[in-house]
Amino acid sequence: MKILAFAASLRQGSYNRKLIKEAAALLRFHSDLVLDHADYREFEMPIFDGDLEERSGIPAGGREFIRRIQGADGLVIATPEYNGGIPGTLKNAIDWSSRNDPDPLEGKPVLLLGTSPGRFGAVRGLWHTRVPFEAIGAYVYPEVFALPLAREAFDPSDRFIDPKNRDRLGALLTAYLQYVGSLSRRIDR
Repeated sequence: MKILAFAASLRQGSYNRKLIKEAAALLRFHSDLVLDHADYREFEMPIFDGDLEERSGIPAGGREFIRRIQGADGLVIATPEYNGGIPGTLKNAIDWSSRNDPDPLEGKPVLLLGTSPGRFGAVRGLWHTRVPFEAIGAYVYPEVFALPLAREAFDPSDRFIDPKNRDRLGALLTAYLQYVGSLSRRIDR
């Protein structure tokens, strides 16, 4: 099984980069798993524009995003919450990828994680992020990982301070991988 994991944040000191780093460390404990831990900057692309698409096709960052999704059995995404919603860069990447035929996200299992400095832990943004994924037919895992008070959640080496957070994330990742495996077995039949 291959999982594409990334933080949908461009900021180097992003709390969601720290969160996906923790998720990647936990995913590496699964010996039957190949992890593609991507840097979101690999997928830089202009704002979606149908005229630009008509002139030049899908931009290089969009093609790379599509290629990596196509090569994965599932996605684990740590996403920030911007003003209670989905980051524009992630929505833009979804829009560009949907222009590919077939859409690489259709039927793809997606697990959403998020953290923020506030007490809601990006939960509002996570619910908004579900919408475009579900609209194009991705299988968004029903449970999300929302971590509040991000400033106090990580130590100087970007690890969780509270081991309960690691345990909770580890259990969710294990359940998600079982879900991905069950979908793969159904498709293989």
